[in-house]
Amino acid sequence: MPPAPLSYRDAGVDIDAGDALVERIKPLARRTLRDGVLAGIGGFGAMFEVPKRYKEPVLVSGTDGVGTKLKLAFEWDAHDTVGIDLVAMSANDVLVQGAEPLFFLDYFACGELDVDVAARVIGGIARGCEESGCALIGGETAEMPGMYPPGEYDLAGFCVGAVEKAGVVDGRAIVAGDVVLGLPSSGAHSNGYSLLRKIVARVGIDVPSTLDGLPFRERVMAPTRLYVRPVLAAMRDVQIKGMSHITGGGLVENIPRCLPGGTKAVLHKDSWPQPEIFDWLQREGNVPPAEMHRTFNCGIGLVLIVAAGNVQRATALLQAQGETVYRIGQVEMRRDQEAPTQVF
Repeated sequence: MPPAPLSYRDAGVDIDAGDALVERIKPLARRTLRDGVLAGIGGFGAMFEVPKRYKEPVLVSGTDGVGTKLKLAFEWDAHDTVGIDLVAMSANDVLVQGAEPLFFLDYFACGELDVDVAARVIGGIARGCEESGCALIGGETAEMPGMYPPGEYDLAGFCVGAVEKAGVVDGRAIVAGDVVLGLPSSGAHSNGYSLLRKIVARVGIDVPSTLDGLPFRERVMAPTRLYVRPVLAAMRDVQIKGMSHITGGGLVENIPRCLPGGTKAVLHKDSWPQPEIFDWLQREGNVPPAEMHRTFNCGIGLVLIVAAGNVQRATALLQAQGETVYRIGQVEMRRDQEAPTQVF
C-alpha cells in the first residue's frame, strides 16, 4: 500500500490562513499610501518612485526588530502596539540622518499562523507607518512549523528614506559650545527589555498597579515614540547639526555616534524629568546609575545638537509641533582618555 497522501496543511502550513491574513492586511496598507508608491502588497516586489521634488536624493535604509519586548507581548497578550515599535526603531534611525522615511516592509515569522494575532500586530505596523508618513508597501509572512514555540512569533522591519545630498545630517559641523537638546521618550521603547524582564520576574506579583499614571503593563508596553513629523518640520527652518536615536546602548553609547572626533557630550541628569518607570527599575533592580544610562533611554528618546544661537528657534519650532524639548547638555572638547558621553 502506498503511504497516505500528505498536504502542506498536514505539514503544519495553512495556506488558506496566509491568504486570509493578506486580505486583512490590504486595507491597512492602503491607508498608508503616499506619493511614490507604484505597486505595493501582492506582487513579488514592491515598487516605489523617489518623489520628483528631490534634486539629488540620497537613499537611507534601516532595519531592526522589537527584541525581547515580544516575550512580554506573548505573556500579556499585548500584540496591538509592538508593530508601532517595529516601525519606530527603523524610521527614527533613518530620520537621524536627516531623511524622510518613504516606505516600510515587514517580516512576520511564526510556527503556526494565528490570523487574528498577526492582524493585530500588522495593524500596529500600519499605524506606525501612518504616523511617520511612510508607506507600508510589502512584507513577508512566514509560517515555519517547529521553528517557534506555540503562540510566539518574531518581527523584523525595513525602512527606506531619502534626503537631499546637501542636507544629510552627519554631525561633521558639530563644534564645542553646541547645545544638546532632548525629546522625551514614552518609556523604555524597545531596548533594555532583557534586564527589564529580569527585574519584573524578580518582583513577581508585587509590581505596582500603576507607573506614571498608567496601569503597570500598559506602561511597560508603551510603544516607541515616532519623532519623524516634528523633526522634519523643524529641519525646514533651522539647522540641526547632529541627531541620535537613543536605542540599545542608552544615552552614553548612542550620542557619540553623531559626534566628530575629539568632542564629547556632557549631560546634566537633573535637566530632564526621569519617568517613574525608570526610577522603579533602578530601585527594584538595584541598577547603578552608569548601567541605567548605558541600558535605557532614561526618559530621552531622541537627541538633537544645534548651535547655541539656534536653541531658542529650534525649541520653538519643535514646540509648535507639539514636542516637549529639554536642554540637557552641551558639546565640549574631549581629552584622549575621557568618555565621549558624560552624565553628571
